[in-house]
Amino acid sequence: MSVGTAQPVFSCYIMCCFVNLMSHVTSESHYGTKGEPMSTPIAKRLGIEFPIFAFSHCRDVVAAVTNAGGFGVLGALAFGPEQLEIELNWIDEHVSGKPYGVDFAMPVNYVGKGGGEDASFESLDAMIPAQHREFVDDLLERYNVPELPPELEGGQVAAAGLNVDAMGPSQIEVCLNHPNVKMIVNALGPPPLYVIERAHEAGILVGGLAGSKVHAERQVAIGVDVIVAQGTEAGGHCGEISTMVLVPEVVDAVGPDIPVLAAGGIATGRQMAAAIALGAQGAWTGSMWLTVSEADTNPAALENMLAATSRDTVRSKAMTGKPARQLRTAWTDAWESEDSPGTLPMPLQGILHQEAGRRTQRVGTRELIGFPVGQIVGRLNKVRPTKDVVREMVEEWIDTTERMASILSD
Repeated sequence: MSVGTAQPVFSCYIMCCFVNLMSHVTSESHYGTKGEPMSTPIAKRLGIEFPIFAFSHCRDVVAAVTNAGGFGVLGALAFGPEQLEIELNWIDEHVSGKPYGVDFAMPVNYVGKGGGEDASFESLDAMIPAQHREFVDDLLERYNVPELPPELEGGQVAAAGLNVDAMGPSQIEVCLNHPNVKMIVNALGPPPLYVIERAHEAGILVGGLAGSKVHAERQVAIGVDVIVAQGTEAGGHCGEISTMVLVPEVVDAVGPDIPVLAAGGIATGRQMAAAIALGAQGAWTGSMWLTVSEADTNPAALENMLAATSRDTVRSKAMTGKPARQLRTAWTDAWESEDSPGTLPMPLQGILHQEAGRRTQRVGTRELIGFPVGQIVGRLNKVRPTKDVVREMVEEWIDTTERMASILSD
């Protein structure tokens, strides 16, 4: 076929896709529930309208995105089996049978790996050197952060890498007892083999976040079904490769049978269209849901995010012990200073951060209160309902597709 013939044919194909897309979104009831959903293969497989995957630690956000046609994913790091059961029951009651997912943070390497007495909170807490505790105390004193009153001391501490072996199997079993859970995702590398085996026995997909082509290939080799290719722009634990470079590398590496979701720096329909143009089957989003009206984001952290620009984040080990993108604060600056004793490995650094966070959040010390968030934070400058965010994202996706089709047809 000559070049002169190929261009009109391809343009016609794009236009037909757009017409089908538009007819679905503009038909009556919830962007259109008539006929075939506007979708991609992974969205059709999961039974969702739009390939928008929304990670959030807040169950209200998960339900709201799911009800708006996307796929909410509950970040379950902070939930033991009993509390996870409560959270999932609540979501089930509010999504009317629609599918959603659950995300865990099960790292490959961490202090206390293997479980047992040495992995208990008490044992790990005792491993934190005195100089690190003094460093934190001095930093909090500098910002006039008082100690917790006796009645608020103690209590459960949640940190990535803590209680992975003790709670992981029970957490997975809780998920498998909820039929609406259609995908289990691991945020920190290849999930443990028992997660893959149990999920597949139950007919549930397993997803894994990957920051490089090699990491994606390793996950596919052990049976992971869906790869979330997460660029360095993303909030939370991330690698060093940008989304624009990473996504096509991963798509080409894992082949056409493995769905890839693009993550990192995505919060608009234009960015979603770009992700699909790179070969992804959907967009994995997270930061954008921190500022919706349903979110339970700490008020001081919310104020900091609404005021932040895209240059106000930093990739640092100061929060968890592994590189994670977060708001730049006096806390992150202090751990990068010459006076710093150096960050500790996971989960020891996370325990320190959580203990300090309870004090700073109690009094609302904005200079020290950060949050895992991506570079897209520069666009998050107002609080809006989740359904409006989803609708605007889909509408811009359509507009972008139409504009691209128009350019090709011209």
